[in-house]
Amino acid sequence: MKKLLVLILLAASAAPAITAIPATAQTVATEQTVTFTVDNMTCALCPVTVKAAMAGVEGVRAVEIDFAARTATVVFDPATTSADAVATASANAGYPARVTG
Repeated sequence: MKKLLVLILLAASAAPAITAIPATAQTVATEQTVTFTVDNMTCALCPVTVKAAMAGVEGVRAVEIDFAARTATVVFDPATTSADAVATASANAGYPARVTG
């Protein structure tokens, strides 16, 4: 009887973990990654300003700046924002950005 109870408890505790996997997969599927070419980055403070401007857009999840390549790679939720909105935020900070490729 104890073995049956233990098996039932184990099965019940495993069910939420199995259910959680699709929710995580859906979250990842709703992210979009875009790389921008950023103009006017000439000093060490420029990438900090660009990153802050882009990260300030609602829906942006991550911003990585490559100063040497003059690019910014942004991960965002396309249901909340767009690549155009991220580029506009950078341009408003004084650093025009355009989608690469």
